[in-house]
Amino acid sequence: MNSAEIRQKFLDFFASKQHQIVPSAPIVVKDDPTLMFINSGMAPFKDYFLGNKPAPYKRVTDTQKCLRVSGKHNDLEEVGYDTYHHTMFEMLGNWSFGDYFKKDALEWSWELLTEVYKLPKDRLYVSVFQGDDSENLPMDQDAFSIWKSMIAEDRILMGSKKDNFWEMGDTGPCGPCSEIHIDLRSEEERAQVDGKELVNNDHPQVVEIWNNVFMEFNRLADGSLVKLPAQHVDTGMGFERLCMAIQGKRSNYDTDVFQPLIQFVAQEAGVKYGQDEKTDIAIRVISDHIRAIAFTIADGQLPSNNKAGYVIRRILRRAVRYGFTFLNFKKPFLHKLAVVLANQMAHVFPELKQQLGFVQRVIEEEENAFLRTLDNGLKRLDALENSFKENNNIIDGKTAFELYDTFGFPLDLTALIAREKGLQVDEAGFSKEMEQQKSRSRNASATEQSDWVILQPDVVNEFIGYDCDTTDTHIVRYRQVKAKNKSEYHLVLDKTPFYAESGGQVGDTGFLISDTEQVEVLDTKKENDLILHITAKLPQNVEAGFRAEIAAERRNYIRKNHSATHLLHAALRTVLGEHVQQRGSLVNEKLLRFDFSHFAKIEDAELRQIEHIVNERVRQAIPLDERRNVPIDEAKNMGATALFGEKYGDFVRVITFGSDYSVELCGGTHVMNTGHIGYFKIVSESSVAAGVRRIEAFTATAAEEYMQQQLNELNAVREVLNTQSNVSGAVQKMQDDLKGLQKQLEAFELKQLTGMKDELAQKAVQVGGVNLIAQRVVLNSADYMKKLAFDMRQVVDNLVLILATEIDGKPQIAVMLSDNLVQEKNLNASTLVRELAKEIKGGGGGQPFYATAGGKDAAGLDAVTAKAPELVKSMING
Repeated sequence: MNSAEIRQKFLDFFASKQHQIVPSAPIVVKDDPTLMFINSGMAPFKDYFLGNKPAPYKRVTDTQKCLRVSGKHNDLEEVGYDTYHHTMFEMLGNWSFGDYFKKDALEWSWELLTEVYKLPKDRLYVSVFQGDDSENLPMDQDAFSIWKSMIAEDRILMGSKKDNFWEMGDTGPCGPCSEIHIDLRSEEERAQVDGKELVNNDHPQVVEIWNNVFMEFNRLADGSLVKLPAQHVDTGMGFERLCMAIQGKRSNYDTDVFQPLIQFVAQEAGVKYGQDEKTDIAIRVISDHIRAIAFTIADGQLPSNNKAGYVIRRILRRAVRYGFTFLNFKKPFLHKLAVVLANQMAHVFPELKQQLGFVQRVIEEEENAFLRTLDNGLKRLDALENSFKENNNIIDGKTAFELYDTFGFPLDLTALIAREKGLQVDEAGFSKEMEQQKSRSRNASATEQSDWVILQPDVVNEFIGYDCDTTDTHIVRYRQVKAKNKSEYHLVLDKTPFYAESGGQVGDTGFLISDTEQVEVLDTKKENDLILHITAKLPQNVEAGFRAEIAAERRNYIRKNHSATHLLHAALRTVLGEHVQQRGSLVNEKLLRFDFSHFAKIEDAELRQIEHIVNERVRQAIPLDERRNVPIDEAKNMGATALFGEKYGDFVRVITFGSDYSVELCGGTHVMNTGHIGYFKIVSESSVAAGVRRIEAFTATAAEEYMQQQLNELNAVREVLNTQSNVSGAVQKMQDDLKGLQKQLEAFELKQLTGMKDELAQKAVQVGGVNLIAQRVVLNSADYMKKLAFDMRQVVDNLVLILATEIDGKPQIAVMLSDNLVQEKNLNASTLVRELAKEIKGGGGGQPFYATAGGKDAAGLDAVTAKAPELVKSMING
């Protein structure tokens, strides 16, 4: 079976067991503050397990894109070195939300593995939870009994809490689990050591392939366990490991999941995979990492310098670094590999192929940027090489960390380069610097939150803000959150008009009003599907009835800006082309910011056309056509624009402003007709990332105020120019006049330099057999200082020239030497200028014959010229 057949057989098997096949959720998490990426198959279903919302199906099966590169689940450093760890991987899963439990789950897993996939039973082992006295958790006797009916008892292993009690994190759904392991070793190896001795001992050929988790509990913040409202099944089978087992390979990388990628990289590098350990590791790292990079970009996460974007940039740079160091890739190569991956995955994850051009462009730009950074880091090492040799041939930990933090040099790369230069790295010092940074990061992001206090169990929070700005409501749960020495409260209401930050639209603010008090809502956010109302204080009586009122005027401006983004999106596609896709947005009461895929600066004429189209639609006062609970397939048939990286359910909300103009899937708030937007004005267009442009714009009152400000500035310019018409002509005349004056000034200054050159030549004095000129001069720029120094070199032989001047209030020094003094007297301009720069509290350097320095203390310039004769004499005399 090839990998595609293996995946399809899994889905078909559980479909035959009445499971609904659902698509993978985007790998990038948007509404869960505890996760940056989906790191397990169950993560998209967390709300169902917690009872926050009802599951649309009782039984579900899927293959979920997962990423494990941060937090508790971090496999990054093992990737490439062993046979089975990956950054991005597929998790095959079947799920029961309060329906079947242990018996069906275990029997079906055994049936699929042994009867459908035909894996040999004598190579399989299973484990069950042995219990834990500290938590008062008994042994999982039910799972043991079920397995005993299918497999020999000596193949049922007892597992500790560490191995057989699954927890997603410090808090949340959890429960005992039963794992299935397979022994892929040769018959000779199996004869020597029983496979059960190697289970859960990190043996590369005795691996876990499936885990059946029985969700029974919720772990609270205080560490205690409480029973979940219903019992659930959460299973996960690593697709890549399963393929290794079925295809009879000894490594995941030897399967057809990775081989197309591996062979492409090897061919590009001109090496053969399987012949050299170092190049093999590099090829595996690259083949793994391109999957994580490409799919996260396709799902909407661009590489950046913070949070999830930084994780992707780090993975990409790790791949580039392995190619650079071990495969001699000095030019971008990863973007080529994206084509192979897109074609390979088109049938299961088509989003990558649909966006291939964009993904490739982003990757290539990131590669180019990092290759430049690598080059700068290497130059930094070269510049410091002498100081390292003076430090017992050791690169200090601070410098090694700077190379890591600023230039992206991992410690092993710095160590590799160091060995080539006969140096060593202070690894202990590096580790100290790293730990200090981690400590700063932990302190900056540390949060402490209490468990939810449930006031009304089984009540699902309802958003009614599309239809009203106020409502009567009750608090159904609340908790306290402490971060950075500040405390806030999260309140969940049974129904609310407050829109939670999502899809680029900011959260609502407003008030909760009872008979006795008024509590301000500072923000509204989502946590999975809970709407959190954030307040600075807890209401005195949390069980009281409240009137929830949003800040209606603020919401009104937000509506205008959000609807304007839809009109802008459509106008961009009209003017620039269908390739334009939304890549991010910010919609608040002040402005709208819209990021979109496009590979060139938008010309002024195009911007004017885009702005005109939007304002034309505003003037047409197109009524809003809002449709809720539209089947997703019907919405797509309507031509609705869906955003890559967004998670859509079976039913969606469709926002239309003219069926032939703007039809989008959207959960935000909007004006009742486009005329309410008033006016639309673009104020900036810029680049924010490779292949991504950004437009910022104002609407309504903000646009009016902006235009008035521009008019006021124009009127002020008219007054200065003393003209009411042809302002640009008057400005152009001023610029032409200024250029003429600048040319006259340059001619005068050049004439002055000629006179200064002759005057300086007369001031040469003999010091130690050389012609020394050390003088303070008056110059207007560093360029003139350099020209004067090079001119003097042509006039005076055997020259040591030291010029001291003040440019724009800052002291400057230049040292120029004749070539023969550099060669015969072993003089060095850089050495001279660094010593002289001490007088002006500065530093500098340059070439052996010409060097410059700057400083902070202009009062020391006279000391520079006074110090020069003795300094030159001492250097000549050695």
